[in-house]
Amino acid sequence: MTHSDNPTDAFEPRSAITWTLVERGYVNQVTDLAGVDGAFAAGVVPVYAGFDATADSLHVGHLMPIMALRRLQQAGHKPIVLIGGGTTRIGDPSFRSAARPMLSEDEIAANVAGIRKVFERLLTFGDGPSDAVMVNNADWLDRMAWIDMLRDVGKHFSVNRMLSFDSVKTRLEQQENLSFLEFNYMILQAVDFLELFRRTGCRLQLGGGDQWGNIVGGVDLLRRIEGAEVFGMTTPLLTTASGVKMGKTAAGAVWVNEDRLSPYDYWQFWRNAEDADVVRFLKLFTELPIDEIERLGRAEGAELNAVKERLANEATALVHGRQAADHAQQTARQAFGQGEAAAGLPTVELDDAERTAGVMLIDLLVRAGLAASKSEARRAISGRGVRIDGEVVEDGDGLLTVAGRPLRLSLGKKRHVVVK
Repeated sequence: MTHSDNPTDAFEPRSAITWTLVERGYVNQVTDLAGVDGAFAAGVVPVYAGFDATADSLHVGHLMPIMALRRLQQAGHKPIVLIGGGTTRIGDPSFRSAARPMLSEDEIAANVAGIRKVFERLLTFGDGPSDAVMVNNADWLDRMAWIDMLRDVGKHFSVNRMLSFDSVKTRLEQQENLSFLEFNYMILQAVDFLELFRRTGCRLQLGGGDQWGNIVGGVDLLRRIEGAEVFGMTTPLLTTASGVKMGKTAAGAVWVNEDRLSPYDYWQFWRNAEDADVVRFLKLFTELPIDEIERLGRAEGAELNAVKERLANEATALVHGRQAADHAQQTARQAFGQGEAAAGLPTVELDDAERTAGVMLIDLLVRAGLAASKSEARRAISGRGVRIDGEVVEDGDGLLTVAGRPLRLSLGKKRHVVVK
């Protein structure tokens, strides 16, 4: 099994979907690109990607493998969405400095219900050859006997090799504790691939860049136990041009579920993309044709703002629907162009006591998601970046009272909430 950090160098694909994945930037590492391409050209390939239920919503950092699954389905291949109801109970240690918090079974079940919504918007589920299916690895992991797992699976894993993977080495080199519980995660993920191969004929596992070691373990296990030629592929761990990991902002995660983040704020996240990221994001997170993206990429100056709005509209429409995207755009234009608080902006409601006594502005900035902490809120105020109804706030220690009409609280020029 071989791979390259630039697996697409000097490679001419036989399958159109391979070219699409490469051209749009979905391919990072792959165990055998020529083999994957040959499988795509030969017929329908079941492809799976796994998602642990660590929260009740996914964030935009998860969208890369989901969008790749969407592309594969459009090309006639079969997506398998694996929800980690079992592996969530352990927690993936990949490139983490500490163990994930342990969740109860009820918490995991609630999270599973929450993240289902994302896949139902982006993939077509059903019983057809290329229809997506959703499975939960708790269905087989919860029934697995410990001795059977050691005898049938564990014997194929070399501890020496497991310790050599970057995700494990990083943790150990930083002298952070790696529990035996977490160390088993790689084995359980390999079991998932084995189980899906036996149930569905799955031949490709897709995951984020931090999953490479786990994915390679599964490919190797299939070769040893089943003598099967299967493949692994990772999408890039996406960062912005300035090096910030996708999915995070100063105010927290960019959630995909609208009950965690409003469609307006989701739209604003894409609208505020750095200039250097616009073309790349259009390729990855919209379905605009490549030639149109290249044309849009030639925009400069004020024209680039219109391209960013196009990015925000297309990316938001995929996740929240076209109507929500159009409404977010209209709300943004109204908020930027008028002094009054715009309908459709995220809203913070004060209770009776707060309306009477007032609320500390720095507390309100954090509560509204405009700042991640009180210290960050103070810095924004001292930097003259906070406005109320367009007027710069000079005193961060004052109480804000709302009587009568709502107020518009703004951070910078593009982030607004209504306080009422």
